[in-house]
Amino acid sequence: MSTPQTRPDAAVYRRYLSAVLLHGHASAKECGLGGTDLYALNILELSGPMTPGELGVRTGLTTGPTTRLIDRLEQAGYVRRVPSPDDRRKVIVEPVGKPAGLDEVLAPARRRIGEILQGYAPEQREVLFDYFARAAAAYEEAAAELRR
Repeated sequence: MSTPQTRPDAAVYRRYLSAVLLHGHASAKECGLGGTDLYALNILELSGPMTPGELGVRTGLTTGPTTRLIDRLEQAGYVRRVPSPDDRRKVIVEPVGKPAGLDEVLAPARRRIGEILQGYAPEQREVLFDYFARAAAAYEEAAAELRR
């Protein structure tokens, strides 16, 4: 008897999630970054500037590792710390660049995924992108619950 974790469709989904995660780590390494560094840059690019505390929460890092993460990204020229316009005692981390070779590193996967997506009818792509948006929100909510 199969359980929800051993059903064939669950295994396919788990393999997909694992492949995305491993590709992210391999891409980061190819650009001379750690996986968390690349994910932090992605968070900043998608969500915009935020405090170090907010970035720490979003990456799952405590204060010390978050500071070291921001130091590495700042030294590499990918982020900068600026005073908060609302509170001079606070600092905001804002993205100012990305690894020079990142687009080249990501191009093969983007091309392959684009080819896969083109194989779907427009209505099917709408369903896929609806799923991506809703699943991202569900994972973000689940991660927030785990942090509580």
